[in-house]
Amino acid sequence: MEPRKLRIGKIMYANVFPMFYLLERYCDCSDYEFVESVPSKLNAMLRAGELDVSPSSSIEYLRNQERYRYVDGVSISSCGEVGSVFLFSRRPLEQLSGCTILLTSQSATSVALLKILLRQSGLSGVTFAASDRAESGDAEAFLLIGDDALVFRSRVVPGSGLQVYDLGDLWYRWTGLPFVFALWIVRNELPQDEEFQQTYARFIRDVLWAKTESVKRLPEIAAVSPLAGTLSEDELLAYWKKIDYELDDAHLKGLDRFRELDLIS
Repeated sequence: MEPRKLRIGKIMYANVFPMFYLLERYCDCSDYEFVESVPSKLNAMLRAGELDVSPSSSIEYLRNQERYRYVDGVSISSCGEVGSVFLFSRRPLEQLSGCTILLTSQSATSVALLKILLRQSGLSGVTFAASDRAESGDAEAFLLIGDDALVFRSRVVPGSGLQVYDLGDLWYRWTGLPFVFALWIVRNELPQDEEFQQTYARFIRDVLWAKTESVKRLPEIAAVSPLAGTLSEDELLAYWKKIDYELDDAHLKGLDRFRELDLIS
């Protein structure tokens, strides 16, 4: 029987495009099967055993640690502004008590983070509603993530009446710690045959290489990004410089703080 391929989740956002671009262009992917979707869908596929490894929501790992491990040394994080996780509000943040906030259905981590930040700000009576077109609604505020947030933010002009809050920035100002939006999560129940394990080990080496190499090739990558026709090269480069792909002791402290606060909520 032919060994099955390693099933790899692929976030369809610009934040991790540099790494996947290098993986698919320069690495031997003959034993890899990439499955592209939004974070919330990849979370569900990991949980159901339909994926082996994926860059997925950190909250998925934190709430299901008995199922998973993570790849050491790599994440999707920020130390301050992340540039693609925004709360857009028609009133100042401190005035959102009793208001309705529309939430993207694409993310679990960012929704949990927003609720923690609102609680920390002393807000109460906030109503949440899911919407795939949050920006077109009439709620007082809405949460966008990923490319939708990145593009929408680029079009917000002074005087539009929208307040813009970067959740990575709010977290860092409060805690002084990086925020880990995603980990490269691995299911504990992987096939144990030698050939599959060799494929998995090679993939981990490829991921760590792509993490290191991507920061050296950002101008090259910007030219072929799916957002190249929507955002300028300078805008893409400025965005990617906000993304932190490391996972060190400070990131793990931030992750543990997030876990503690999520348990409280």
